Amino acid sequence: MSEAENTETVTMGRDVFLALAAIGWADGNLDQNEADAIVSAAVEVGLELEEIAEIEAACKEPVALDVIDRSKMTKADRLFVYAVASWMTRLDGEISEEETAALAQLGERLAVPERPRWHADQIVDEVAKLGEDERPARFDLSALRKILTERLDASAAARAAAAAEAA
Repeated sequence: MSEAENTETVTMGRDVFLALAAIGWADGNLDQNEADAIVSAAVEVGLELEEIAEIEAACKEPVALDVIDRSKMTKADRLFVYAVASWMTRLDGEISEEETAALAQLGERLAVPERPRWHADQIVDEVAKLGEDERPARFDLSALRKILTERLDASAAARAAAAAEAA
């Protein structure tokens, strides 16, 4: 099964959205559009009402990254959370030192190695530079996940082809 197929069949859990809320708060402000997008995405994936209530609470008051339980996340989920967090830090046009530090802390907390983080950051930068007709709406997390999955899979395939060629 490819990473894309794996990613598409995995339901994002509560901790994915708590991580996104924590990153949203990194600069001291989670704007209402960000909060709405996080909660809407949680509803879209079919989380239980108690989990949605917990996510809503995390969108109203800052939440620490240490509440995130990565044991329930797949490798693809952890990388997706990192990539979306990277995307969220860029939405206001500025990446603060607090956001950069929180993003690095999240990457470590999620056990996402440096190289995949770098690839995710590059993809996020590429997506941010797409024309309006190709780029997902600022808070369309489902569309962003689809694009990130496609790009990450293409990157993994290219690395595998290069390694096979070198062998």
